[in-house]
Amino acid sequence: MVDLINLVQTLTSPHPLDRYLELVRPTLTVRDMRAEITHADRSVPGSVTLALRPTRQWKGHAAGQYVQIGVVIDGVRHARCYSPVNPENGRDRHIQLTVKAHPGGLVSQFLYRNATPGMVVDLTPADGVFRLPEPRPERVLLISGGSGITPVLSMLRTLAAEGHRGEVVFLHYAKSAEVVPHRTELDVIARRHQNFRIELRHPWRSRRVAKRVDPGAAEVDVAPAQGSGYFDYDELERVAPWFADAQTYVCGPRSLMDAVRKVYEAEQLDDRLHTEEFTLSVAPIEATETYGTVNFSASRVSADNNGATLLEQAESAGLTPEYGCRMGICFSCTAVRRTGCTRNVRTGECDSDPDQPIQLCISAPVGDVEIDI
Repeated sequence: MVDLINLVQTLTSPHPLDRYLELVRPTLTVRDMRAEITHADRSVPGSVTLALRPTRQWKGHAAGQYVQIGVVIDGVRHARCYSPVNPENGRDRHIQLTVKAHPGGLVSQFLYRNATPGMVVDLTPADGVFRLPEPRPERVLLISGGSGITPVLSMLRTLAAEGHRGEVVFLHYAKSAEVVPHRTELDVIARRHQNFRIELRHPWRSRRVAKRVDPGAAEVDVAPAQGSGYFDYDELERVAPWFADAQTYVCGPRSLMDAVRKVYEAEQLDDRLHTEEFTLSVAPIEATETYGTVNFSASRVSADNNGATLLEQAESAGLTPEYGCRMGICFSCTAVRRTGCTRNVRTGECDSDPDQPIQLCISAPVGDVEIDI
């Protein structure tokens, strides 16, 4: 079968077979994976929750992993990474994504405004090492902030679906209760699982909200609690006094991630902390690095090095290299650095080994660099 497909691909050159099949039906593919949007829910302000039906190539995801969603905007294909919020190994093959419409977010704003049932998007297999291990830890602490809720929510829903008997705490920070997605389901999980504790915090309103659950009550009561509402050691002791024996999973804004890391480093618990970041944290740029010329050898284009990432400099030079997340997660923008030195803008580390593949979106040239694009 593979040989037959390769033969047909050759006969249909220069376009792959899937380009012709999509003219018949967008989800009719041989190799490319796609998904059809079957439902779009905008009941939570500023975000849209999508249900997608993937093509047959979909193999499922592990709780905490991400996928890439690709859409065409003004004739240009763009891709971004999103974490499924549904539990892993579910009977329903649909994928559920909650997309927050970030200010200036090209793809997230497009999906928030335009996603409708019947729309077909590109899809990649699930990827990422931020995931629940097998066997499941006895004690699990899940911490998230803002749109970082999605991967840890998948973990929470997976543990609930599996009937996990250990202790689980889910601590989420949001600007208000109204913008927390899937609140109804969080309430249901808290009522049905007495060993699960759901804690919501809204420090932006100068108050903190703690969920206290009465398993026999019809609704979850919300009452104010002590403290500033921001993460610190005292907060950790209040919600999960057993945190030193737990596996902790964190995803959220940089301020929250840094606060959690600070506590765990001080307690020498780095090996029990697992993090996922969907924002690009840039190390400071040294003025001495912004000199020289960037040579895009495959395009025969050169430009003065202005200190920006190679992806940004290539785009400023009129080139259109492939990219996805723009934050070093998806590896869509990988290209070969032929000569010169580049700096990883996330870590500040420099490397000058010749003929090495690098990620354009997180690599900035230091002096003269030749990159094969």
